[in-house]
Amino acid sequence: MIGRYALSLLAFMGLALAVGAVIQGNRTAPVAPPVVRLPEVPFTSYVAGAGLVQASTENIAIGTPVSGIVTAIYVKWGDRVDAGDPLIKIDDRDLQGHLLVALAKVKEAESNLAKIKNLLKVAEGLRTGSSITTLDMANRRFDVAINEAVLQSAAAQVEQLKIEIERRTIRAPVTGRVLQMETHLGEFAQSGVLSTPLMLFGDDTRLHIRVHIDENDAWRVHAGAPALAFLRSNPDLNAPLRFERIEPYVEPKVSLTGPEHGTDRYARSAGHLQF
Repeated sequence: MIGRYALSLLAFMGLALAVGAVIQGNRTAPVAPPVVRLPEVPFTSYVAGAGLVQASTENIAIGTPVSGIVTAIYVKWGDRVDAGDPLIKIDDRDLQGHLLVALAKVKEAESNLAKIKNLLKVAEGLRTGSSITTLDMANRRFDVAINEAVLQSAAAQVEQLKIEIERRTIRAPVTGRVLQMETHLGEFAQSGVLSTPLMLFGDDTRLHIRVHIDENDAWRVHAGAPALAFLRSNPDLNAPLRFERIEPYVEPKVSLTGPEHGTDRYARSAGHLQF
């Protein structure tokens, strides 16, 4: 009898636990509060998008027209420079050596031309036909013209080398600030389009915000509409924006928080918003 009552009690307890588990499982889980508080948008209707702060000139990726070793860096991160100021220099010792040879050729051409001109001057003081033939006189004039062309060619070679040497000094394309430095003395600078530019440069006197808008919302964006920017981690920090322009080019989705997934496409419909 006692065993029968014990089994009945155990069965009742098991049933109670099962009912309790079902009730607990069907209970609605409490909604977790967001990690970051959402901003309070003052507009009744709006389009939102992730923004990226840029310089008003956009971020200019500084490169080099020729590859070589970096032998001088004239600026550092945060420096503000004028248009045309030197930024970095690529090794030009090979061109400097060629320039010495070219300058020597100019000296040689100048001496030869002076010699030929002196012979022509002497010939012009002689009587043509008796002291010097007409053919010799013409040949001396031709020699002067040829040596003048040789001198011009040598001088042009010098100017060409000077231009090539100047190309080894990378200068600021506009007045702005050095935003990022990714090169150091002694490193090899590769020419062409680089995944990591040698330097990021731009005019940050006025800042732009580039906002990427989904193509499905592009029709809702109106030029000149008021806008407001919120800091992602602190919505209390915000700033009014002034519309700048629309770039309607549709491009692959840009993720600002991680790897790109899927095949969604974004349009830069909100373009630049300037504040």
